[in-house]
Amino acid sequence: MRLRFVEGAKELIQAHPKYIINNVDNKMIDFRKLFNNNFPIHIEIGMGKGKFIYELAKKYSNINYVGIEKFDSAIVKALDKVIENPLKNLMLVRMDAIYLKYIFKEHSIDRIYLNFSDPWPKARHEKRRLTNHNFLEVYKNLVKPLSELHFKTDNPDLFNYSVEEIRNYPMKIIYLTGDLNKSGYKDNITTEFEEKFIKQGKLIYKLTAIFKEA
Repeated sequence: MRLRFVEGAKELIQAHPKYIINNVDNKMIDFRKLFNNNFPIHIEIGMGKGKFIYELAKKYSNINYVGIEKFDSAIVKALDKVIENPLKNLMLVRMDAIYLKYIFKEHSIDRIYLNFSDPWPKARHEKRRLTNHNFLEVYKNLVKPLSELHFKTDNPDLFNYSVEEIRNYPMKIIYLTGDLNKSGYKDNITTEFEEKFIKQGKLIYKLTAIFKEA
């Protein structure tokens, strides 16, 4: 889906380094020092406009959240929320997910969220899918043992692909549903896309998996 250009987005990002890191150099970030505590770190990769991670951070003040998004036009919407109502346990990072291994220390993350990622439906783009085994390998090196990966999508092909990739990797699926809204899953926080898809009558697929110990 093509995102609209937002005038002044780059300038807004540059003006608020307290809330957002524009990591153009893909340098390592010491998030423990940044948050100044030892709380668990949960990240959302491809957070879009930030509704999901903002609501999580607001609800769970004893967890540090990092929202990652590569598109200026999306991340400034999240930045607007943070500027209006700052949260001490939330930091935004503008960067591409392919550079994750360069900015996070190994085994420093406690949970990863992937919500409505680009399905990259063409076979030649398979490696770009955020549940491809190459990305799973990156995640495994970043998370602590037995950390969780939470994944939601409206795309059944991407979901089936992701289930197969995860089952073929040293991970264990502990929750899986093909209809999240009717599953009885408690405390589901929706994204902007999710609310749109629900109104359209689309099914929401979700799985939770853990990284097995080496």
